[in-house]
Amino acid sequence: MTRADKITAIRLVLAPVFFVIYLVPKIQWPLGHVSSMVSGLAVWTVPVLWVLFIISEITDLLDGKVARRRKEVSDFGKLFDPLADVLVRITYFLCFVVDGILPVIPLLLILYREFGILFLRILMMRRGIAMGARLGGKIKAVAYMVTGVFALLTYSVNSFGFPPPFFDWLRITAGIVFYGSMVISLLSFADYVFIYRREGNRR
Repeated sequence: MTRADKITAIRLVLAPVFFVIYLVPKIQWPLGHVSSMVSGLAVWTVPVLWVLFIISEITDLLDGKVARRRKEVSDFGKLFDPLADVLVRITYFLCFVVDGILPVIPLLLILYREFGILFLRILMMRRGIAMGARLGGKIKAVAYMVTGVFALLTYSVNSFGFPPPFFDWLRITAGIVFYGSMVISLLSFADYVFIYRREGNRR
């Protein structure tokens, strides 16, 4: 693995860590005093989740820059990077959907889109083409990040006990941005399908 690939791998490690830390305060422990103690950790897990989220997004920016600067762009990296992106973002989307912060329909359609893209990439690899990120995919990644920011803000406000209007406003905003991300992701998928068909007609 190149240095850029190792940076990408950080996201694969952080995804399950984010999931576990997010769910720990919600576990119903058999002993009452243990359960209440763990529930009290909800506030303290918030900054940890923010750190994990920020590191994940920073590594997404860094790995591509490092690969280009060190001239280590590879077919493996072109597939490994989007895989790590999907796993880490689907992880925190799932957490927020389970908590009722984000709606479930965009998550379902985004999952369909991401599996469809992975399948397209495999088909193109069979043709000897490693399809890297396109502009639409990069815009989609930014939209996913913005959705994550608003959703995590909503979770943070709720954990710290802010008045309901703050939670409601942020949750509605996060949902709207999530639906927007879904639309962008589907348009990006259509672009990838177009590229796949175009490459197929050239051969």
